[in-house]
Parts: sequence; C-alpha cells; structure tokens
Amino acid sequence: MKIAITSTGDNLDSQMDPRFGRCQFFVIVDPDTMDFEAMQNESAMASGGAGIQAAQTIVNVGINTLITGNVGPNAFEVLSSAGIETMTGASGTVRQALELYKSGSLQSAASATVGSHAGMPGMGFGQDAPDQASLTKEQKISMLEDELEQARLQLAQIKNKLEDIKK
Repeated sequence: MKIAITSTGDNLDSQMDPRFGRCQFFVIVDPDTMDFEAMQNESAMASGGAGIQAAQTIVNVGINTLITGNVGPNAFEVLSSAGIETMTGASGTVRQALELYKSGSLQSAASATVGSHAGMPGMGFGQDAPDQASLTKEQKISMLEDELEQARLQLAQIKNKLEDIKK
C-alpha cells in the first residue's frame, strides 16, 4: 500500500502542506514499513491546473490513499475516478498525519473541500479575495482555516531559519 501525504518538506518530520495541488512535496509512505520517498510537486508553480496535474502525478505513481488538508473539485474528480481514497483535514507533521490515519481518526472525503483555485495566491480573504457574498459559510471557514495553516507553516519556517542563523 502507498500513501501520499502533502508536505512542505522531504521527510516524515516535515510539516504537512494543507494544499494539495500547490503543495511543495508529496511524501510517499508504506504505512507498514514506514519506508518513504519524497517527490517534489512539479505542478506547484503551474499558472493553472495545478490540482489536476498533481492528481495525475499521484495516479501515475500508484498511490492508494492521499492525505492532505484540502482538495479542490477538479483534483478530487481525477483522484476519485482513479479509485484513490482522499483523506482531508489532517495537519501537523507528515508522521503525525500518518498516525492519525493509522488510528482511524481521519475520514475519507466525499467531495472537494475547497472551491476551484483555492490554493492560488490571492484567492483568500486579502485584497484579491473572491466575492464574499458568493461563498457559503463552510467555504469561508475552510478558506480562513487554510490561510491560518499557511501562516503557521510560514511562521515555523521563519522560526527555523532564525534558529539556524543564531547557531
């Protein structure tokens, strides 16, 4: 069995990336042996269609299950059509997300958890935000949670850089 987990880094102790299509890495783990490999997400910087491209990459690698924070509708369609179970809502490190999966604490997504283009810069609640009136309460909450998680990840990366400089 192969599980792909979206990540900001290339190992089990890296923070999860809450985005699917624009995550930095996919950490692919055999949950029985904990053997893993990291694969850089080549579609992260795509001008469009990142979710579909990332989903196709996951399909081509032969993944059985994907663990991520959120997944958009186009990517979800590709993944579900290929029979890949998508688990959303995970956070923490890749290792912690895998433990949540093993303990049965994650639930399989029945549909996309964010709208199209949710992982693109400027699609949150900043200057270039989409029309708030057209979003459901759940979409607003999901987008804010995603922005909060991204801010946490950025703060953790800044803290690590600061610690490295102080050494």
